[in-house]
Amino acid sequence: MVAARRAAVLGSPIAHSLSPVLHRAAYAELGLDDWSYDRFEVDEAGLPGFVGELDESWAGLSLTMPLKRAVIPLLDEISDTAASVEAVNTVVFGEDGRRTGDNTDIPGMLAALRERGVEKVESAAILGAGATASSAVAALARICGGPVTAYVRSEARAEEMRGWGERLGVDVRTAPWDDAAEAFASPLVVATTPAGTTNALATAVPDAVGTLFDVLYDPWPTALAAAWSERGGKVVGGLDLLVHQAVLQVEQMTGVPKAPLAAMRAAGERALAAR
Repeated sequence: MVAARRAAVLGSPIAHSLSPVLHRAAYAELGLDDWSYDRFEVDEAGLPGFVGELDESWAGLSLTMPLKRAVIPLLDEISDTAASVEAVNTVVFGEDGRRTGDNTDIPGMLAALRERGVEKVESAAILGAGATASSAVAALARICGGPVTAYVRSEARAEEMRGWGERLGVDVRTAPWDDAAEAFASPLVVATTPAGTTNALATAVPDAVGTLFDVLYDPWPTALAAAWSERGGKVVGGLDLLVHQAVLQVEQMTGVPKAPLAAMRAAGERALAAR
């Protein structure tokens, strides 16, 4: 039996986070009754102090905005995956006290797509250019054989996305947000924008569509996801991503080789339905 340990999700704002629901469901299913998982409101200024005060009972941390890059200087090492996008969403504390950072968003995206039967695509489109968009480029580097077009609102964002493409070995092309409806001709569309941003595009969804990966989970379905489903297209949602990346976090933090995906997803669905 694994000794009692602690873990938590940090970020700001954090009250909305479903991570405690998912991780606690995993602990319950795995019989880790003396493990705990909490949430803490922590911003960039408070992060060094918080991490510095953690004792040996801590197994790991989940990190959300705005901490995914701020945590890197506080770590002893980071994985190649995390380094590729300069973003850490998972910290595991070793028995020797070493702090190791990883990024489970990228393999989580791939696992969520694979679960829906999407293994390879000839091209793809990304709506948006924030932190999640860079993770999307990294994921697409592994499954997309052709160009990725990012629809963005400014030339600065366009330049940033092209830079991620060069870094990650992806042919990233950019187009103005006003042309975002053209993305729907792609076999895979990844929407990475905040809630409400793509609502106006829902009426532009064509009759024949491929796969939509909308990273939002609350509210769900988004107007775009609902329209996509009505056209018969595959839809991968933010809860799918959240659960798959959390599965990887649980496995790393607990050392248990197979986290209970179904139980974690069911817990997340119940929590969202209750909101």
